[in-house]
Amino acid sequence: MTPKIVAEVGTELPALSVRLKRDDLVRYAGASLDFNPIHWNEKTAKDVGLPDVIAHGMLTMAVASRIVAEWIGDPGAIVEYGCRFGRPVVVPNDDEGALVEVSAKVTKDFEDGTVKVNINAAFAGKSVLTGAFARVRVL
Repeated sequence: MTPKIVAEVGTELPALSVRLKRDDLVRYAGASLDFNPIHWNEKTAKDVGLPDVIAHGMLTMAVASRIVAEWIGDPGAIVEYGCRFGRPVVVPNDDEGALVEVSAKVTKDFEDGTVKVNINAAFAGKSVLTGAFARVRVL
């Protein structure tokens, strides 16, 4: 059962910051079976024109969805989620990794007990997902 929350248009969700490190990319590669070397091999990433190893787009998308799941308290309440990948998250080979900053805001209330939440995920001050949104059951 989805917990009942108050979600009016204009409600800002609590911000979320997530660090992605190289070991996160390795674990995600194993879980998703996406072993594309641009996600673990610096030479390959640079040979194809990237600045360094980059996070998997779907990992970045999953990280961004956490802001809604944590806010609503039930990931199953997310009935729709979509985005386009705008720019990569470059993950350096150090102890800091890449910091992804996520913010979100309720932008539409539907009559069926769902709301639309627009999501922004940024890395190095620039948005990495375009048009990211979730439709969430709130009743």
